[in-house]
Amino acid sequence: MSVLAAVAALPKTSRSNEIMANMSSGFPYKLKAVGRALELEGYYVWCNSPIMGPDNKVHVFFSRWASSKKMGGWLNGCEIAHAVADHPEAEFRVIGTVLAPRGEGHWDATTCHNPHIQYLDGQYCLFYMGNSNGKTDTKRIGLATSKSLYGPWTRPDKPLLEPGAPGAWDDHCTTNPAFVKHPNGQYWLYYKSWNSNDYYNSKDPLIRGNRKYGLAVSDQLTGPYKRYSADPVIDFSSLGNNNQFEDAFVWMNKGRFNMLARDMGVFDHEVGLYLDSKDGVRWNRPEIAYQALKEYTDLPPAPQHLKRYGRLERPQILFVKGKPAYLFAATQGGQYETASSFILKII
Repeated sequence: MSVLAAVAALPKTSRSNEIMANMSSGFPYKLKAVGRALELEGYYVWCNSPIMGPDNKVHVFFSRWASSKKMGGWLNGCEIAHAVADHPEAEFRVIGTVLAPRGEGHWDATTCHNPHIQYLDGQYCLFYMGNSNGKTDTKRIGLATSKSLYGPWTRPDKPLLEPGAPGAWDDHCTTNPAFVKHPNGQYWLYYKSWNSNDYYNSKDPLIRGNRKYGLAVSDQLTGPYKRYSADPVIDFSSLGNNNQFEDAFVWMNKGRFNMLARDMGVFDHEVGLYLDSKDGVRWNRPEIAYQALKEYTDLPPAPQHLKRYGRLERPQILFVKGKPAYLFAATQGGQYETASSFILKII
């Protein structure tokens, strides 16, 4: 069945603020709402990446920026902070800033965003995106490392991966990292990008580059990373209607690659996608992983200034004893009408 035919065949789901069965999805779990977390006065919170620490506490590395910058502040004034809770459903205590923009002369001078935390090779690895001019064309993926979740963190002088050559599909930037250590010992970095010409010179004012995902591979954690191929490994542009793809999260289970992501038109801009793959390169057709936020909880009316209200973005999974236990996502709203984390229990 083609992707488009599959979309047409999907049944409508009814609302439940307790449990969503995901009956139309290949995602092999049910989800139950826990609720919002990290509602911080004076901040937008985004990109919540969790990990269990050796202290048996939940550590979350998240993006935050001043609410005075509005939603767009992630691009020109974001920092990455650290919070801890006794368990996934407990209140999180903010420890402090981990990575802040370093200022002129650095590749991450103006923003630090997109944190993704893993424990690899005896150290904690914090993948992230930085830029040097407050714009999209200098977005680059980097890697900070530490022996402890509490730091100190060693920051790279150079990013892990530069954009492709001029004219390539990924010549604009590298961003939104997803990462997996391959069973063969290689390090696989998945990244989002798009073409600059499509971004700056699109004939359609609503289309500013079509987001796709590439793959870069290295024999060492710190690189150098080489592109697996000149083409993206995930590209939905052929489906028409400017279908795109972003916010990938990748993990392995029973020898297969699994991926969560935010949908950008295949089904609905408010849902998440699930894909799987035998080799990590050729992915099966996307299916719905999770629904819009309103399917899990009661929502007040959308504040006029929040244009992405009701969506769950940047999905990240908390693993407990090696198994998926909670889904962390970013969403607009909350008591300060900015953005916060939203947590769902995987059952």
